[in-house]
Amino acid sequence: MTAGRLALAFAAALPAMAADTILVLPFFNLSEQETASRIDWVGESISEAIREALAAEGLLVLGREEREEAYRRLSVRPGARLTTATVIKIAQTLDAARVFYGTFDVHMDSADTPLTEANLRIRSQLLNLREMEPGEDLEELGALADLPSIERQLAWRALRRVGRAPSEEEYAARHPLRRLDALESYVRGLLAPADDQKLRLFAQAARLDESYSQANFALGRLYARQEEWRHAVQWLRKVDPGNSRYSEAQFLLGLSLYYTADFPGAAGAFAEVAGKVPLNEVFNNLGAAQSRSNQPEAAANFRRALEGDETDPDYHFNLGYALWKHGQFSEAADAFRAVLAREEDDADATLMLGRCLKQSGPRQGDPRSDGLERLKHTYEEGAYRQLKAELESGPK
Repeated sequence: MTAGRLALAFAAALPAMAADTILVLPFFNLSEQETASRIDWVGESISEAIREALAAEGLLVLGREEREEAYRRLSVRPGARLTTATVIKIAQTLDAARVFYGTFDVHMDSADTPLTEANLRIRSQLLNLREMEPGEDLEELGALADLPSIERQLAWRALRRVGRAPSEEEYAARHPLRRLDALESYVRGLLAPADDQKLRLFAQAARLDESYSQANFALGRLYARQEEWRHAVQWLRKVDPGNSRYSEAQFLLGLSLYYTADFPGAAGAFAEVAGKVPLNEVFNNLGAAQSRSNQPEAAANFRRALEGDETDPDYHFNLGYALWKHGQFSEAADAFRAVLAREEDDADATLMLGRCLKQSGPRQGDPRSDGLERLKHTYEEGAYRQLKAELESGPK
């Protein structure tokens, strides 16, 4: 089912359904002020470890971007210690059913103790907003140098709290430990305000740990956003299939390969995503890559995109363009008319409609009619999974 049809089904299935969406908040730093400023990244790191653990197991977990938007809307200062009331307000703003939050502190036995040998204590709480009851706290202790293993253990225990967890041994195999310095660089990259700082820190994390899938994804996504397509390909290809953002990485890889003229490679990446996340934009881009390779399946995938959202002029245009390339002028003309009914000033649609009416097919090397396929750059996997879960969960 495409996202458009899923949305229609969801609307028809109301009233009130609700899937168990989970929010993970940054952990508050209780360390003494002198120490706290040196480990200001650890609270975000703990949050990311839990979020990735839950998301990688297929649970509905809100991302950092959504959390940051809620903070902005509620005028909550990043890094502030949150009262239970504020935690509830943030969760309700995001329609989260459960929320993980907590604190950590680092204690030095003496002034001469190296920071990495300091004692670390993490306390995690889970609040179920359906029942408005807190669960039993989770606590982990150890040296700061062992933060990666401590986070992994805490994340696995968090998974058990929400009822879905592999064995501890299986979980450890899926989530190899990262170097502490690589982990710090990655998280500081997440927190950095400027893209140049993010690039430097993510690249440093990836150099320190070449198999660091989260860092590779972050680099690839940032390069794709900057339209540095060849650099994006380099990093997105390194994202592990077990990573929670793997399908998004493949979508971005498809875009990057398309814009470097590797159309068969782009089609392969989009096809992999379509098999897992059947979004309109994925079928559209798959069709575009196939169309550039003159594959006959292009029109069928454009139709799938259009079935999901008949209001989008780009989907009508791409279908018309694919039909025109194969000499189906009457059907193509109808598609271009549909574009112009929605965007009357669309110059390419006007040109192509004229070609259809004249039954004038493709001309080799004609820059006015070559490569006119239209791609989508927005990827809405989170919304798709939320709607799918709502339908599968039924009324609460």
